[in-house]
Amino acid sequence: MSSSTALVAISKKGAELALALSGLTGKQTVFLERRWHVAGQGYQAFDLPLRPLIQRLFDEYQRLVLFMPVGAAVRLLAPYVQDKHDDPAVVCVDDAGRFAVSLLSGHLGGADALAQEVAQLLGATPVVTSASHVTDTLAVDLLGQEFGWVIDAPALTVTRVSAAVVNGEPVGVYQQTGEPDWWPEDRPLPQNIIRCSDPEEFAAVPGDAALIISDSLNIVESEDQPLEQVLKRKHLVVYRPRSLVIGMGCRRGVPLEELEELLLATLRRHNLAPGSVSCLATAELKQDEIGIIELAAKYEVPLVCYSGEELNQVFQSSGGAATPSATAHKLLGIWGVSEPAALLASGSQQLLVPREKTARVTIAIARRNFDSR
Repeated sequence: MSSSTALVAISKKGAELALALSGLTGKQTVFLERRWHVAGQGYQAFDLPLRPLIQRLFDEYQRLVLFMPVGAAVRLLAPYVQDKHDDPAVVCVDDAGRFAVSLLSGHLGGADALAQEVAQLLGATPVVTSASHVTDTLAVDLLGQEFGWVIDAPALTVTRVSAAVVNGEPVGVYQQTGEPDWWPEDRPLPQNIIRCSDPEEFAAVPGDAALIISDSLNIVESEDQPLEQVLKRKHLVVYRPRSLVIGMGCRRGVPLEELEELLLATLRRHNLAPGSVSCLATAELKQDEIGIIELAAKYEVPLVCYSGEELNQVFQSSGGAATPSATAHKLLGIWGVSEPAALLASGSQQLLVPREKTARVTIAIARRNFDSR
């Protein structure tokens, strides 16, 4: 599905409004009924009936702005609607340009934000009905999204916890790692959302819903008895912050499968969640290593590379956090790759997992220093 936006107009007035949205964020393609088509890049003509075009755009685009009555849009879209996690964001604009209605996938899919953007550009009124938006409360399925946090919980649990938040029930939040500024400073946290500083306080929050922000694979193992009590009696939504930096070095030609095997085994051994991997870090001389490039691509994280000089400097300034390797220095002229790369990319002064290795691969893990952002 394309990340760009499709704007669809069937009337003359709708076409004028669609053409006025040139300032819309990201790439967009304007689809105009042939009578109103204008020449130019990014403008495409279509012939009625509209349904075949809507069916195609629904599958191909991440965002749709439809210039037509809401009722007509609902009837056109109904056969293709499947799931809020997969359906595109859909906004509907009337021919007078008075309202921009968040119609489909408003919350998770981004139609609420799109409706506000469209309304601002057209001088219209955004119509948004998502419960967390209209009550100005925490959105469970969007928390930490701007930081790349990943939800690790069944969809039904997310729904139940979202209902508890909207209904004003007490919901505890316990954070082990990750960005601390997940709630805007200029807005008070809703009274029913209780930030907890330790497991005991977290366990003491009444109600059946709770949120935890953690990079621990098994959360109970990472703390004492109180968290086990929470897991037994609450609907728990876990967020995986992008907190783990993987430093990695390898011999030439090591395939993706061998690298990933060591990565996953190391994470499991140290009770760390794969969903919290934020980046892979290595030496510049490994920046063209196909296996490492493919591993970063598979986990959809950046590959960060450092010069030999930068890596060697870590051994002089880390106070013993990184252990030099005579073998690595003999082969590469560098005292080590995985440990200093992890430290540099994380901004941390200590390793979460010191260097571990197989015959052809080394790995080290550091946790990002969020205080230094």
